[in-house]
Amino acid sequence: MSNESHRGNDIVALRFKYDPELIQHVKKLEGARWSQSKKCWYIVKDNFNLKAVFGVLQEKSFVDYSSLKNKGNPHGKKKKTIVKTKVKVPGAYYDVLDIKRYSESTKRTYTNYFGEFMRYFHDKVLDDIGVAEINQYILELIRKEHISPSQQNQRINAIKFYYEKVLGKEKMYVDIERPRKDSPKPNIVSALEIKQMINVTSNIKHKCIIGLLYSAGLRRGELINLQLTDILSGQMLVKVQNGKGNKDRYVGLSEHVLQMLREYYKAYGPEYWLFEGGKGNQYSPESIGNVVKSAAVKAGIKRRVTPHMLRHSFATHHLESGTDLRYIQEFLGHSSTKTTEIYTRVAKTDFIRFRNPLDELYRKKQ
Repeated sequence: MSNESHRGNDIVALRFKYDPELIQHVKKLEGARWSQSKKCWYIVKDNFNLKAVFGVLQEKSFVDYSSLKNKGNPHGKKKKTIVKTKVKVPGAYYDVLDIKRYSESTKRTYTNYFGEFMRYFHDKVLDDIGVAEINQYILELIRKEHISPSQQNQRINAIKFYYEKVLGKEKMYVDIERPRKDSPKPNIVSALEIKQMINVTSNIKHKCIIGLLYSAGLRRGELINLQLTDILSGQMLVKVQNGKGNKDRYVGLSEHVLQMLREYYKAYGPEYWLFEGGKGNQYSPESIGNVVKSAAVKAGIKRRVTPHMLRHSFATHHLESGTDLRYIQEFLGHSSTKTTEIYTRVAKTDFIRFRNPLDELYRKKQ
């Protein structure tokens, strides 16, 4: 894929060798059109959804989106080849991912990264590849592709998964140096700034998205996966299913958010997912990010605000208001002892003890 322009619009061009079956897959992408002048398929950039492209094409092709990351090209040259013939990841790899109940997002990440690993070593037998060669592969990605520490870890995990989980080799068979973890302080938004973000947002769906991200301390993916039945208004709880680590948990439901959700339901009438996009499918991660970004700009916040910052703010504001760290750990779905010394599972009835920080804001005088 590459960023280009066509008829006055910014587009994402999809270029690949002629393949009738692949063309049928591309036609399934919303907004995909053929350009006779450019001799390629394309999607107008405003309508482009990378996750949707992966979902439709990953079984047929390897999707190379590296050129989309390039902010500029001083020589004006564009990459012509975007979709390459995809290597066949071993069926056992998919089977073990399913057996271990990895999330759909993790399965996509692992299979894509392991497919790239296989393509790099296409001339070698997978089982014969040594640790030194794997380390060299990762080092090349760091130096040439400038992959982030997070992506480095994901690629290592995808490779280790094959040798350790699929082949059942010794745990230390792939002993790859891990990137040093940065420990920056979490970026947060003040309570008043969050209130302003909600107030300046006119779309009721967007108000609910911002309100839930903050008041329930949700990850973006957790918000996207919420179903209508996960809003337990009788108990004033939000059920978070299959959170990080495939764990379920409950978080207190804000009274203010519940009122907004009722207004939103009357206006939009979602049928299955709490927040639905076009054709009743799930709201996209990119759309969630845009909602938060737009609200922050309208609220006059100068720094960049992301959905995860609202989660950080939820935890920080709870801590500042005196909520015990053990409860915050439960609210956020953290299980690592590295985050907190003691992990205590809180009874669901204990949620009634706490005032939701968003409700406290709206109780104050304007």
